[in-house]
Amino acid sequence: MRIIGIETSCDETSAAVVEETGDAAKPWTIRSNVIASQVQIHREWGGVVPELASRQHIRDICGVVERALGDADTRWSDLGAVAVTQGPGLIGSLLVGVAFAKAAAAAASLPIVAVHHLAGHIESLVLENGEIPLPAVVLVATMRRVRRTTRWRSCWAWDIQADR
Repeated sequence: MRIIGIETSCDETSAAVVEETGDAAKPWTIRSNVIASQVQIHREWGGVVPELASRQHIRDICGVVERALGDADTRWSDLGAVAVTQGPGLIGSLLVGVAFAKAAAAAASLPIVAVHHLAGHIESLVLENGEIPLPAVVLVATMRRVRRTTRWRSCWAWDIQADR
């Protein structure tokens, strides 16, 4: 099965096509991975401006997804599902990706898979390394506003937080 994944949680619009390999040791292969960065847009502001990010996602998403499908030599009819980041992230940016993914999945009669952004980072380790021996500890460090606490997250990641 091939799956297209769409990610718009912050300031990069990305899409990738992955395919099952049939190999239990390394079950997925990456057929394409396309990223449209917004670094230049936000640089002058000293950080990501959510409204600018959302508007740029709207401009970029069609081209990014089309290129990901093209680079993977894949048509919509070749896909088995559409995966999309559903959060956490900037709400306006997430809405662009989720709305696009829902519309594309409906138009292609494909199931949609909502992906937790941080869990996606953890699962991406499997793409590069195959199955991870369990039990395992994985640290996901984010740049969001934080406080001095360590707490357990439902996605099997420790969210370590510090004051600004």
